[in-house]
Amino acid sequence: MEITKLQLFNFRNYQEESFEFSNGLNVLIGKNAQGKTNALEAVLYFAIGKSFKNIKDKELIYFGKENGNIKIEIKKKYSKLKIDSYLFQKEKKSIKINSIPIKRIGELFTQFNAVYFAPDELRLVKETPQDRRRFMDIDISQTSKVYFYNLGQYEKVLANRNKLLKDCKNKQELEATIDIWNRQLALIASNIILYRLRFLKALSPIAQKIHSYLTDNQEILSLSYTGETGESKEDIYNNLLKKLEENFEKDYALGYTGIGPHRDDIKIKINDKDVKLFASQGQQRTCALSLKLSELEIMENASGEKPVLLLDDVLSELDETRKLKLLKLAKNYQTILTTNEFNFDNLECTIFVIENGKIAQKIQKK
Repeated sequence: MEITKLQLFNFRNYQEESFEFSNGLNVLIGKNAQGKTNALEAVLYFAIGKSFKNIKDKELIYFGKENGNIKIEIKKKYSKLKIDSYLFQKEKKSIKINSIPIKRIGELFTQFNAVYFAPDELRLVKETPQDRRRFMDIDISQTSKVYFYNLGQYEKVLANRNKLLKDCKNKQELEATIDIWNRQLALIASNIILYRLRFLKALSPIAQKIHSYLTDNQEILSLSYTGETGESKEDIYNNLLKKLEENFEKDYALGYTGIGPHRDDIKIKINDKDVKLFASQGQQRTCALSLKLSELEIMENASGEKPVLLLDDVLSELDETRKLKLLKLAKNYQTILTTNEFNFDNLECTIFVIENGKIAQKIQKK
């Protein structure tokens, strides 16, 4: 798939602007705080249904305005797609797909796929388990509405179980009812974990291949899931149910549920050493890039469509060899790249010069 047009009205620092992208490399170039990342934020909004910065929709509206609107037109293998999102200060957002309003945000998933990478994505390998769970959840949700709905169900059941653990002062009374919540939680959790295990099984060899390419075969990347596992959904369910029962005393004392997919993690290693503990900043950056780039093939295999690659100011963080390797990989996908400065003389691309929320100049290089 490819984006043919992106229109922004009162979005971030854009009052009104329209991007017509080429099917290859598109470069948004300009000084800092001109609106380059804001354009990528608008594109990714249509893939994940919200800002990647986890802010409220009303904060995306141009300062002083009551509402905003972003529109995207997408060309797929056998169809065309138009998605409109209307943002309001005092109302919930409204999204239309081919002029038909959607009732739930989950209907947006699987329509359009994109992979976003920026320097702060380094947190994927060096920060908390929550960052790595978010990586899995966003990626799997883009290709599976069922997974997205399972996440929502799990959060509700988990919240109910935690409320009981925290508020119920009669321990014997709680022991008589907690089994109901344990079974519900384990059932939904087993679906989530099974999806994640399948995802990592498919992702690992792709990430390993890309990482080997980026490091000139000097490093071997490996991934493994940390949490309750099993050979089947039934195994996962039984294992998790047993652990919930065994951990009841501890959970009751703490007032929250201590195990489950909301606590799980991905163990990332290079040459059999923990990346978070032993890798250099450069190794961690390359590792994070390998993981993000491997999403492209995962999404393409799942949907039959090539996702769009969004690269936000990453060239300044890479040495010349890795820059060239990355741009070579990017040729296989429609790519939108932001940068302050870079010499694109020898590359076929479309350049948009961005100044204060406007396209000051558009240059086609062949």
